[in-house]
Amino acid sequence: MQRKAAVRRVLPGIAMLTALAAGAAGLTGCTDGGDEGGTSDSKAGGSSAAPAQPGKYRSLPAPCKAGLDSKKLKAMLPVPESFTPEQRDQLYAGVADSSYDGDRHVGCRWTSQTPEETRLLSVGFERVVSYDRAVASDDDKAKQVYVRRLTDARLPFPGPATTPSPGAPGATASTPPPAGQPAATPPPAGAPSAGTPSSGAPAAGTPATGTPAPGTSPSPQPELGSRVLEGLGTEAFLEDKLSPAGATAAQSRTVRIVFRTSNVLVTVEYSVQPAAPGTIPPSAETQDRTRQLAQALVERFNE
Repeated sequence: MQRKAAVRRVLPGIAMLTALAAGAAGLTGCTDGGDEGGTSDSKAGGSSAAPAQPGKYRSLPAPCKAGLDSKKLKAMLPVPESFTPEQRDQLYAGVADSSYDGDRHVGCRWTSQTPEETRLLSVGFERVVSYDRAVASDDDKAKQVYVRRLTDARLPFPGPATTPSPGAPGATASTPPPAGQPAATPPPAGAPSAGTPSSGAPAAGTPATGTPAPGTSPSPQPELGSRVLEGLGTEAFLEDKLSPAGATAAQSRTVRIVFRTSNVLVTVEYSVQPAAPGTIPPSAETQDRTRQLAQALVERFNE
């Protein structure tokens, strides 16, 4: 009787252990199945676009030597005849700007002073880097910086010209003149009408030819003004600023060109400050020298 009772007590214990083992196996199977389902879901929705490649330029050249040959510097920065060769070399060597990150921001400056005028020249390079290339590439970030500078200069974005439609504010009902012909303007009150012979004087609006009359000063050179440039790097613009005229102070002119090439922005600034009052630096000459230097820098970056 005692042996039978012992067998009865052992059998329920074995049954319980078997049931627990089966339950554990079932739980293991559910866990494995859940992992497989989670893995397949992550693969289905986990595809994302590859980040953009880094910009074309990983470093910046030395700004005091980048494409600045002696001929261009001598044309832009005349020095007094009393300068020694050592002083000339020191002037044309330039002074580098202080920079804590030579791979991101560098610059160089030159100063030339003669009894007639003072000239200032500066060149600056900025390499733009996108910290999240999955959102924007280095070139995209550089374009954003360029657009901000273009906006600060209050210059229009390049694009097709628009003509106001008839009836729009500012539009007139007159028919535009044919291409190549100036628009006609009504004669002032009392003036002879068109076709009326005059007394030998040139017609109104006709430019005078020959030498100016005695006692008159020659007409000033035309102002080219600020504008967007074409054919210089990826995109570029030019600012031309003339200081206000004063009774004793001479007017100075500053021309600044900003252009972008890939993920680098380059700024060239050239100022001419005459010493004699009433002297105005010519717009065309100052802009031309600045643009020639900017073009040399474009070629330096394209090497």
